[in-house]
Amino acid sequence: MCLCVISFKMAAVLLALTLAAPVLLVASGPVPDTNNGTVPLVLWHGMGDSCCNPLSMGSIKKMMEEEIPGIYVLSLMIGKNVVQDTENGFFLDVNTQVSMVCSQLAQDARLQGGYNAMGFSQGGQFLRAVAQRCPSPPMRTLISVGGQHQGVYGLPRCPGESSHICDMIREALNRGAYSDLVQKHLVQAQYWHDPLNDDLYKQHSLFLADINQERVVNETYRKNLQQLQKFVMVKFLQDTVVDPVDTEWFGFLKAGQAKETETLQESALYREDRLGLAAMDKAHKLVFLSTDGDHLQFSREWFTANLLPFLR
Repeated sequence: MCLCVISFKMAAVLLALTLAAPVLLVASGPVPDTNNGTVPLVLWHGMGDSCCNPLSMGSIKKMMEEEIPGIYVLSLMIGKNVVQDTENGFFLDVNTQVSMVCSQLAQDARLQGGYNAMGFSQGGQFLRAVAQRCPSPPMRTLISVGGQHQGVYGLPRCPGESSHICDMIREALNRGAYSDLVQKHLVQAQYWHDPLNDDLYKQHSLFLADINQERVVNETYRKNLQQLQKFVMVKFLQDTVVDPVDTEWFGFLKAGQAKETETLQESALYREDRLGLAAMDKAHKLVFLSTDGDHLQFSREWFTANLLPFLR
């Protein structure tokens, strides 16, 4: 393997460590399930995490089962075991991951009447891709917890900041994020959004540019996303991991510079309604929530008060 691939994989691991801050628990009309009247819930973890980590996804699954007795909760495993699941969050092509999940959901008899979905960090935008590409079985409500729907640009906190390691990773991604080699091997490169190289991003991003309709408008994507009853986005106001944090509400940096941000409503994506988000907003399907915590840090009380109502 050439040194460039090794260096990019090292960069991916370091970035993953920042984006994979473990979920910290400090302390829509449903589709009825024929067994117990609940709506199944599908979870997709963030990078560096796994389906079954007892301190993160395992804890969330257990909490949901306690709060909604009888609910079927599927915490997605991308691969044959927990080790593969974690590694695939670093290096398996996102489009392949989405296809794997679509197949898994289609074969799960307990989901065929519809399900709700909750994605943590990068799992948020990955589940949105599922909603856009795979309408059967139907996703009813999508909750994105710290998801990066316009991608990321920058590493505000990562190991070795004082030794300028973050700047080295930024430079590596800036110089090679949109090469075929890096796009195919590094998950975070597929949602790396460089506002200073907007044309490169639109032309070569294998995942984010596609699901955000940057090249062409796929009417199927637009139609499928609008089938959601609710699209809930959670922003962490003290987030030191995601840059810019506005991406958690579908905002981002304005093209051509890297300082000034714009909201979803100010973006061309919204004004041109390429994804149907403006129509969803007018229909009161978009929900913007925030919490004062750092990335993926919230209390059980906040979760129960703010997110549970969308899942009952």
